[in-house]
Amino acid sequence: MKKKGLIIAGVLVLALVIIGAMCTATVQTGYTGIVTTFGKVENMTLEAGLHLKSPFQQIISMDNREQKTTFTTEAFSSDIQQVNITGSINYAINKSTAMNLFKEVGTDYFNKLVYPRMLEITKGVFSKYTAENLVANRQKLSESIRDGLSEELQSYGINVISLSIENIDFTDAFTDAVEAKQVAAQRKLQAEIEQAQMTMETQQQAERQRINAEAAANVAKINADADAYALKVRSEAEAEANKMIAESLTENLIRSNEIKAWDGKLPVYMAGEGGTTIPVLQFGQENAAEGTNE
Repeated sequence: MKKKGLIIAGVLVLALVIIGAMCTATVQTGYTGIVTTFGKVENMTLEAGLHLKSPFQQIISMDNREQKTTFTTEAFSSDIQQVNITGSINYAINKSTAMNLFKEVGTDYFNKLVYPRMLEITKGVFSKYTAENLVANRQKLSESIRDGLSEELQSYGINVISLSIENIDFTDAFTDAVEAKQVAAQRKLQAEIEQAQMTMETQQQAERQRINAEAAANVAKINADADAYALKVRSEAEAEANKMIAESLTENLIRSNEIKAWDGKLPVYMAGEGGTTIPVLQFGQENAAEGTNE
């Protein structure tokens, strides 16, 4: 009888354990609990922790942490050049609407929803750029794809945190063509630089010659002006001196200077008639003196 009671007690304990396990559920940290009753998704979610539930309910965990996935795909530029793309996407689900995402898509929402839409939008964005412009606009490409994908996934409760185009590869033929074009452009630029340098040096030389010629002309003009001015000053000085001399001359001064310059001899004039030279004397004050003495 005692043994039978122990068996019954053990059965009851086991039943309670089973019932307890069926009526409780644990949601791990970083996950959201989706509640289903007989397979029907309830309009509610459970946070991390221990929860009571009906034995007829099931708790499905969905990761609500930020997740990162890398991807590779191919696309074509607007000028029909094939491009190999490598990128990554960071995303997370909205915890409050996780039950709708589970109801409409399920737990494998990335492969069923995110990845196909992302590839489609990526190809569409790349087709708007020429192959040469793709690399230079990598940041703009990433932003355009992220914005387009966010708009597509917003209604599903999926948040696109970031999207990055990490690498863009082209075919070997296109790469060789781009390199050849760049080399040609560099050579052209170098030739233009050298031509510009030669032109600049020629212009500078011509400018120096012009400056030297102007300087020489200015010096010659300055010298000519100085000579003319000196001549003018000298002429004016001589004229002024002559004027002063002319103004200072008087009849008495002239007569006095003549007397001072006379050597005391009378002038003698020779006149000839018929080949004979006869002295002619001009008597002045001396004759007068002799006559007086006589």
